[in-house]
Amino acid sequence: MAIIEARGLARDFTSRKRTVHAVRGVDITVADGEIVGFLGPNGAGKTTTLRMLTTLLRPTAGTATVAGADLLGDPLGVRKRIGFVPQAIGQTQGGTSDNSLVIEELLDQGTAYRVGREETRRRAAALIDQLDLGGLDQRYVKTLSGGQRRRLEIALGLVHQPQVVFLDEPTTGLDPQSRSNMWEHIRRLRSELGTTIFLTTHYLDEADALCDRLFVIDHGVIVAVGTPDELKRRVSGDVVTLSVNGAANRGATAEAKSLLAVSPVVREVIVADGALRLTVEHGEEALPVLLRTLDGAGITMSAISLSRPTLDDVFLTLTGRSLRDDSPGGAGHDGTGDEPELAGAGASAGGQAATAGTAGTVGTAGTAGTAGKE
Repeated sequence: MAIIEARGLARDFTSRKRTVHAVRGVDITVADGEIVGFLGPNGAGKTTTLRMLTTLLRPTAGTATVAGADLLGDPLGVRKRIGFVPQAIGQTQGGTSDNSLVIEELLDQGTAYRVGREETRRRAAALIDQLDLGGLDQRYVKTLSGGQRRRLEIALGLVHQPQVVFLDEPTTGLDPQSRSNMWEHIRRLRSELGTTIFLTTHYLDEADALCDRLFVIDHGVIVAVGTPDELKRRVSGDVVTLSVNGAANRGATAEAKSLLAVSPVVREVIVADGALRLTVEHGEEALPVLLRTLDGAGITMSAISLSRPTLDDVFLTLTGRSLRDDSPGGAGHDGTGDEPELAGAGASAGGQAATAGTAGTVGTAGTAGTAGKE
């Protein structure tokens, strides 16, 4: 069952001089319980799409449902069902105030979502345990490390038990050990809580390690969708490198090349530095076939290796650009400096104010204001 379904989602920004088509008609389907990654270079439309799906920006065109609620018709319903953890930026990361206790932040977040005090305490205790925040509930936010603050932000985004959580660059600024720990916590959100996770990241190794599927956006359109392995295979096949015994005798290498060139699992074979380099579709399936072919001809090998294309290769092939870190701040993310317009903005000023107040509780209470400016 799809928990996120977007069709033709688009957003234009108009200034006095020109109109920028930041997102040009995005189709996204995310199944319940998936971890999906959303990748795109600077100005590709990634941040604008994320804003629209979290009701922080009203689409110019298109439709979407998130967790069963219509993005335009029921933005409040969307906000009740999602958690949003924005990028950790400046002193606001980790809550509303450095001088608040961790437990105070969690209780205040529950209040913002109208969860009862005792129920919030129960949920907070569970999240503190699940996110390795044990013993920190009576600590001031300002005393936490960067990794602890990031885990607190995720806890804040989960207090109301959302069906979907949007994580925007969850490990930016963390050291390698904290990043690895964060990956484990993200996996456990799905395995233990059944949470669907929509993840944006600039770390391709992170996307490879965590995501069931990836959406690659460029110039405002989705240019590729698939599992990490599927996307790698689209770019090029796996590469098998074989060193044949007796390679000093060119005849042995030439014979092996002739045999393998006609194998149905081999796409291309070349000789490089005295070794055979074979491009194959599925390396792990091709290896036994190659070994049997050579063994049947009495040819033995001194070395064999298998390498696969990386997501870096995929990204460069699809977009022609490298995946660079977006700079935090308002202007320039998707080629615009416009202030976000809330998806649920009504005709009356009072309706807009009420909607904005609700939007402020999306994700973390302390970083909602920042989220609106990313």
